[in-house]
Amino acid sequence: MKLDQNILEQLKNVFAPLNGEIALIYDESSHADQEDLIGLLQDVASTHPQIKTQSSGQKTTTPPSFKIHYNGNPNGIIFRGIPGGHEFSSLVLAILNSDKKGKLPDDFLIKRIQKLKGPIHVRTYMSLDCENCPDVVQQLNQITILHGNFKHEIIDGAHHQEEIQKYNIQGVPCVMTNDQLIHSGRIQLLDLLTKLEDTFGVDKTKASSQEKKNIGHFDVVVIGGGPAGSSAAIYSVRKGLSTAIITEKIGGQVQETKGIENLIGTIYTEGPALSDALQKHISSYPVQILENRRVFNLRKENHKIHMELESGETLTAQATIIATGAKWRELGIHGEKEYIGRGVAFCPHCDGPFYKNKKVAVIGGGNSGVEAAIDLAGVVKEVILFEYNDTLKADAVLVKKLKSLSNVSVITSAATKEILGDGQKVTTLQYLDRKTEKKIDVPLDGVFVQIGLVPNTQFLKDTLKLSKFGEIITDEKGRTSVPGIYAAGDVTTTPYKQIIIAMGEGAKTALAAYEDQFIKGT
Repeated sequence: MKLDQNILEQLKNVFAPLNGEIALIYDESSHADQEDLIGLLQDVASTHPQIKTQSSGQKTTTPPSFKIHYNGNPNGIIFRGIPGGHEFSSLVLAILNSDKKGKLPDDFLIKRIQKLKGPIHVRTYMSLDCENCPDVVQQLNQITILHGNFKHEIIDGAHHQEEIQKYNIQGVPCVMTNDQLIHSGRIQLLDLLTKLEDTFGVDKTKASSQEKKNIGHFDVVVIGGGPAGSSAAIYSVRKGLSTAIITEKIGGQVQETKGIENLIGTIYTEGPALSDALQKHISSYPVQILENRRVFNLRKENHKIHMELESGETLTAQATIIATGAKWRELGIHGEKEYIGRGVAFCPHCDGPFYKNKKVAVIGGGNSGVEAAIDLAGVVKEVILFEYNDTLKADAVLVKKLKSLSNVSVITSAATKEILGDGQKVTTLQYLDRKTEKKIDVPLDGVFVQIGLVPNTQFLKDTLKLSKFGEIITDEKGRTSVPGIYAAGDVTTTPYKQIIIAMGEGAKTALAAYEDQFIKGT
């Protein structure tokens, strides 16, 4: 495997800051793909004098593998396979992070990582075609480097089918230790770290991860880093207000969106690219970004908004804007998480055009499900709507419209049981006919889950007035039931959950907070 000249030139710029010595050490395998691995590693090494390749001297017949040493010592990262495709970025970041030149977590999160009780050895089974795998691989690589007593093997399932069969792995990324499954599918760093703590424990000889730290007081604190939160933070800081943003990850749910074609002024982009753009835009202003954080307690006291984070940190603000968004309610069946973005979708407006002339299913017979089926019918070849109950729950006018469409059929009394695929994309939906108790397989190309949204308001139940659906009730300017606390985007009762609407709501709410709290003084 050889890299083209354009990539080599890019790597020279990326690796330019390296100071320490990186050694890519490979075993001497007789496997047919060994030369491809050596060619890739030598090309990478050619881009910087501090990167070397060398043989371990160990002869083997197993598939190609190599490990990374930094300044003469193993850093704990082992690739069992050739990191091409989506995983090439994992190799690049592993080299940068070894020399502390990549984007690392802040000190508070690093301390939490270092408190994991070692020694720890995990394996991540991945596919080079998997778009979700690099996120998990890169998170674990970063933890490995920062921890110091952690070993992480990245295993290409295509080269190690015997292990895939042994552990009955049916979805990637799949994280294991010994014979124990730790996690399968996409996951945020905070949740992954929590799972590692639950699995391996925390070293009690070190200080508690719940160290208390007061970050200080701000004019405005935005909770949530998606389109609404990013917009609110930018508009706040542009008004000259000291601003902080608390988020698990900049971009929020947008990170999981593959194609975006309805962001006005941008013909096409993808979720990760838009998230990167939001990060760069926020970072161009003096906003304090508290990433990999969650708020668990929020209250108003002595004319200030007090926030407590799960990390143990606290801070206060004159005004707080909540933009924690919502997550799609999931079916909770096998194959759903594994095929998100590869046949499983939640937004017909965003993802419908990718299924032109294809056959899809819509799960859910309420208003959102029927509306989705109607919308999709104008794009796709065929729509089958599945409803658990005996009749559709949607408004009569919507049901009448649905039944008028020639390329839509409805199956009621259907309990969806499993989403099947070929490893790359969805191929089949299996459901249980609740009247006959028979399981039926339906071949198709995509499954749109439309059983409702779940707003991320669990930490606000005793603080703000919420709708019966758990959304924050706001007025036309984003004000909530508590003066000084505002909300914007999908977490609110604002209709239509769209990126462009969330951005506008974030801007509007920030302007309202500025006017109320710093101009009128209300």
